[in-house]
Amino acid sequence: MSFSRHTDKKVGRKKQLPILRGVTITDIGSEGNAIAKVDEMVLFVPGMIPGDVVDVRVTKKKKRYMEGVALAVISPSPDRITPPCRHFGVCGGCRWQHLPYDRQLFYKAQQVRDNLTRIGHTPIPAIDPIVGSEKIYGYRNKLEFTFSERRWMTGEELEAWIASKEAHREAVPADNSARELQMEGDPTGNSARELQMEGDPAGNASRESQMGGGPAVIAAPSHSPALGFHIPGIYDKVLDITECHLMTEPSDSIRNEIRRYALEQKLPFYDFREHRGFLRTMFVRITNAGEVMVVLVTRDNHAEERERLLEHLAERFPEITSLWYIINEKKNDSIADLSPVHFRGSEFITEEIEGLRFRIRPKSFYQTNSTQAARLYGIVREFAQLKGDENVYDLYTGTGTIACYLAASAARVTGIEYIEEAVDDARINARENGIANAEFIAGDIKDIFNEKLFVGRGRPDVIITDPPRAGMHGDVTLAMLRSGAERIVYVSCNPATQARDIDILSAGYEVLRVRPVDMFPHTFHVENVVLLGKMR
Repeated sequence: MSFSRHTDKKVGRKKQLPILRGVTITDIGSEGNAIAKVDEMVLFVPGMIPGDVVDVRVTKKKKRYMEGVALAVISPSPDRITPPCRHFGVCGGCRWQHLPYDRQLFYKAQQVRDNLTRIGHTPIPAIDPIVGSEKIYGYRNKLEFTFSERRWMTGEELEAWIASKEAHREAVPADNSARELQMEGDPTGNSARELQMEGDPAGNASRESQMGGGPAVIAAPSHSPALGFHIPGIYDKVLDITECHLMTEPSDSIRNEIRRYALEQKLPFYDFREHRGFLRTMFVRITNAGEVMVVLVTRDNHAEERERLLEHLAERFPEITSLWYIINEKKNDSIADLSPVHFRGSEFITEEIEGLRFRIRPKSFYQTNSTQAARLYGIVREFAQLKGDENVYDLYTGTGTIACYLAASAARVTGIEYIEEAVDDARINARENGIANAEFIAGDIKDIFNEKLFVGRGRPDVIITDPPRAGMHGDVTLAMLRSGAERIVYVSCNPATQARDIDILSAGYEVLRVRPVDMFPHTFHVENVVLLGKMR
């Protein structure tokens, strides 16, 4: 490996960090970033895999680590495979389509082990083999897409536009070049880089013109709308996508048809900076049985335009089972505090696990990989070791899927959830499945799960907890320690916060079993189930 340093001698310019030549990637760390070692310092490089030899531009240098971006792959890893998606590498939804699935599982299991030992600071047994997903494509039951007035310009599109301008500049007289460059570009006269930095999406279809006998000129970035995914880490940049391999049809067809119709009818896409525009987001849900829910989120209540669009969608896709809309006038995209409006079809779709049927509405939480959810719940039941006489508390119960799933094996199950609509669905799910020994409470878990609750409903024998990525509130973990429960089954989508909470629980509990479950192939995310037993 060699260093190549560039120094800008202009006064006031910040000194550039070095370019590192021939860096060998050796591992994958948190957030899926590849790792190399340079002079005993850790270097994080996104998008690479172990075995790649790359040139890296350092973008950040701290006392103990560096961050960088790969400029070129000098020698690709022997593990590299060809990703099937045309958007891979820009979209950010998938990080590992170029990594074989067995290696993905290896690094996910490693992530779980590293977090539990380094953050959890508690002894753990040998980790059970990670449960891989039966389907590695088309496994998601929900995807959300964002509308944007300006679409993100890919590196290739930006380079093509700049190259066309350079070629044109050489082909026309100097006094005409600047004027024509501005005419072909953004009305403000911004350079390509300025347009990209300002979020002007680029890359609309080429508009060619012959000027002064010179080469064809590719049109500059313009206000070309997008419907797709946010560029990772940039809230107002959206990549226009035509395909996503993580969900089955008709997801792609529905999204692409909404874009086509909206452009044809000149419906305004959302502008993140100015907080204007009609179309904001949309999401699609598909069950294993093929039921389809579509929810359209708009900023304004333009009833006529909205109803025409939804009518068109219902006519074009008769397979849509449930059609909804939401009006969001806020500046953020959260719909947790908004009321969905039913437009057509059923008010819910239904997913089934081991004969249990679960209603799913627009705001319902349900595990994103339906097939893998059944396997996850099976592990929870195995770890809980229920004999039929236990009093079980299910924290962060959502729509009550785990509570209902375990009810036949327990004397009583109490589910607690802070989203009231989810609790309503949980009660419906219990009633529809003929479950009489599962009850549900709506409210903040840290305020409910306490001694007062235990007086009324009995102390827990077993606690199931499945918190959001942020993990559990400190008051909840302390209440668990005081509860006297024999066993705690902790399900987590974030092994780092899970490890933090287990470190607190280790004051009264020991880790007995650990089993990772891969719910999200081609991403660095992993679900993890931990069984904790009360120490004697």
